[in-house]
Amino acid sequence: MKIKPLADRVVIKMLEAEETTKGGIILAGAAKEKPQVAEIVAVGPGGVVDGKEVKMEVKVGQKVLISKYSGTEVKVDGEACTIVRQSDILAIVE
Repeated sequence: MKIKPLADRVVIKMLEAEETTKGGIILAGAAKEKPQVAEIVAVGPGGVVDGKEVKMEVKVGQKVLISKYSGTEVKVDGEACTIVRQSDILAIVE
Protein backbone atom coordinates (compact mmCIF):
# COMPACT_ATOMS: atom_id res chain seq x y z
CA MET A 1 0.00 0.00 0.00
CA LYS A 2 1.18 3.51 -0.75
CA ILE A 3 0.18 6.68 1.13
CA LYS A 4 -0.60 9.82 -0.85
CA PRO A 5 -0.96 12.81 1.53
CA LEU A 6 -3.56 15.48 0.83
CA ALA A 7 -3.25 19.27 0.92
CA ASP A 8 -0.25 20.51 2.94
CA ARG A 9 0.49 17.19 4.64
CA VAL A 10 3.80 15.32 4.51
CA VAL A 11 4.51 11.65 5.27
CA ILE A 12 7.79 11.19 7.15
CA LYS A 13 9.76 8.28 8.53
CA MET A 14 11.54 8.97 11.80
CA LEU A 15 15.28 8.30 11.85
CA GLU A 16 16.63 6.23 14.73
CA ALA A 17 17.85 8.05 17.85
CA GLU A 18 21.46 7.71 18.89
CA GLU A 19 22.07 4.81 21.27
CA THR A 20 25.29 6.23 22.69
CA THR A 21 26.23 9.73 23.80
CA LYS A 22 29.21 11.62 22.40
CA GLY A 23 31.11 10.56 25.51
CA GLY A 24 30.45 6.88 24.77
CA ILE A 25 27.74 6.22 27.37
CA ILE A 26 25.17 3.67 26.13
CA LEU A 27 21.59 4.86 26.71
CA ALA A 28 18.84 2.55 27.98
CA GLY A 29 15.58 2.43 26.04
CA ALA A 30 13.74 4.70 28.50
CA ALA A 31 16.52 7.30 28.48
CA LYS A 32 16.44 7.85 24.72
CA GLU A 33 14.72 10.99 23.53
CA LYS A 34 12.09 10.85 20.82
CA PRO A 35 13.93 11.55 17.54
CA GLN A 36 13.31 14.89 15.89
CA VAL A 37 15.01 14.20 12.55
CA ALA A 38 12.99 12.44 9.86
CA GLU A 39 13.16 11.62 6.15
CA ILE A 40 10.33 12.69 3.86
CA VAL A 41 8.57 9.75 2.18
CA ALA A 42 5.69 11.56 0.41
CA VAL A 43 4.51 15.15 -0.07
CA GLY A 44 0.98 16.44 -0.66
CA PRO A 45 0.15 18.79 -3.56
CA GLY A 46 -0.35 21.94 -1.47
CA GLY A 47 -3.18 24.19 -2.62
CA VAL A 48 -5.64 26.24 -0.58
CA VAL A 49 -5.59 25.39 3.13
CA ASP A 50 -7.72 27.39 5.59
CA GLY A 51 -8.34 30.02 2.90
CA LYS A 52 -4.63 30.59 2.17
CA GLU A 53 -2.56 29.36 -0.78
CA VAL A 54 0.11 26.89 0.42
CA LYS A 55 3.16 26.13 -1.73
CA MET A 56 5.05 22.99 -0.77
CA GLU A 57 8.67 23.82 0.14
CA VAL A 58 9.85 20.26 0.88
CA LYS A 59 10.61 17.29 -1.39
CA VAL A 60 10.74 13.51 -1.05
CA GLY A 61 14.10 12.30 0.26
CA GLN A 62 14.97 15.44 2.27
CA LYS A 63 15.86 15.14 5.94
CA VAL A 64 13.88 17.51 8.14
CA LEU A 65 13.69 18.61 11.77
CA ILE A 66 10.20 18.46 13.28
CA SER A 67 8.53 19.41 16.54
CA LYS A 68 8.96 16.67 19.17
CA TYR A 69 5.40 15.43 19.48
CA SER A 70 3.77 16.68 16.27
CA GLY A 71 1.87 14.66 13.71
CA THR A 72 -0.13 11.48 13.64
CA GLU A 73 1.67 8.13 13.81
CA VAL A 74 0.35 5.38 11.50
CA LYS A 75 1.49 1.92 10.40
CA VAL A 76 1.44 0.99 6.72
CA ASP A 77 2.44 -2.55 5.74
CA GLY A 78 3.98 -2.99 9.22
CA GLU A 79 6.18 0.09 8.84
CA ALA A 80 5.69 3.06 11.20
CA CYS A 81 5.46 6.53 9.68
CA THR A 82 4.12 9.91 10.75
CA ILE A 83 1.87 12.36 8.90
CA VAL A 84 2.52 16.04 9.68
CA ARG A 85 1.51 19.38 8.22
CA GLN A 86 4.22 21.30 6.42
CA SER A 87 3.94 23.97 9.12
CA ASP A 88 5.06 21.38 11.74
CA ILE A 89 8.40 21.04 9.94
CA LEU A 90 10.92 23.36 11.61
CA ALA A 91 13.86 23.10 9.20
CA ILE A 92 15.50 21.15 6.38
CA VAL A 93 18.68 19.33 7.46
CA GLU A 94 21.46 19.73 4.90
